[in-house]
Amino acid sequence: MELSRHSVEIETERVAPRHFVFVLLENFTLLSFASGIEALRIANRLSRLPLYTWSIQGEGGDTVNCSAGTAFKLDSDLGELNRDDTVLICGGIDVAQASTKRLLNWLRREARRGVTMGGLCTAGYALAKAGLLDGKRATIHWENQDSFAEQFEDVQLTRSVFVIDGNRYTTAGGTSSIDLMLKLIADHYGDALASAVADQLIYSSIRTDQDTQRLSVPTRIGVRHPKLSSVIQMMESHIEDPISPAILAKDVGMSTRQLERLFRRYLNRSPKRYYMELRLQKARNLLMQTDMSVINVALACGFASPSHFSKCYRAHYDTTPYRERGVQTTRAPV
Repeated sequence: MELSRHSVEIETERVAPRHFVFVLLENFTLLSFASGIEALRIANRLSRLPLYTWSIQGEGGDTVNCSAGTAFKLDSDLGELNRDDTVLICGGIDVAQASTKRLLNWLRREARRGVTMGGLCTAGYALAKAGLLDGKRATIHWENQDSFAEQFEDVQLTRSVFVIDGNRYTTAGGTSSIDLMLKLIADHYGDALASAVADQLIYSSIRTDQDTQRLSVPTRIGVRHPKLSSVIQMMESHIEDPISPAILAKDVGMSTRQLERLFRRYLNRSPKRYYMELRLQKARNLLMQTDMSVINVALACGFASPSHFSKCYRAHYDTTPYRERGVQTTRAPV
């Protein structure tokens, strides 16, 4: 492909490069990091200008492993930045363990100097733990939403693909790094360049901060039935205070028996069983991602009795909440 046919003109003759510092946490998600840095590289290539520069930092300044096990060489240890730099923390699995005291202190210090900061994938946790998202809107990967909401009540958590609130950026993980970068490129140098970058990435649908990160209920369950989707959405939004099947049925204009038949036909389980599985899934996320007590986890998932919670948990996961917490603590302490 001939570059001249696909280049994008930038109006200013001399553009001062904007510098991004990617901070890789141990077990970071490779896709989120690669998506972000590739968008910057392609913007430089298409504009034929060094619009962006970047460096890769991390604790120790040596190497860090991504969640797929590949080791990455770092450019340097965590150091003092220029005020105009943009820091993007790249998180992944075990983000609580990777958010060390040294990292949090470094984030607070650089934030006091006015550095713009963002968290890719689960790294919003590190920013929130450092107190840098208090009073701000933010997002994080859907699998971490429950635990994040329980731990950081001062953060206005959303389910958006990405969020920009002042000089704080957060993304939901996966390809949402592309959406954030395309938004920043458009803000810096115009929509034409951002669209050209998306085209090079074979990214045909650019999402905004108004787009939600999860697939729709019909897509997730593989069933397109409006009343079934409405009931499941109500279930998902009322985990802590479960709604009875009779009320769920009434809200969508059905009898309880009709609702029962609907769930049996499409999901091969009763509404009560499906609801229980949703609550237990949230409970497992909280047990594995937070240090909440088992009792508080039970209450957060709509169980009035810890013994009933333990009984239901064992029946579904073949282990007790206490043993689940013990295994998780041994593997990766929070």
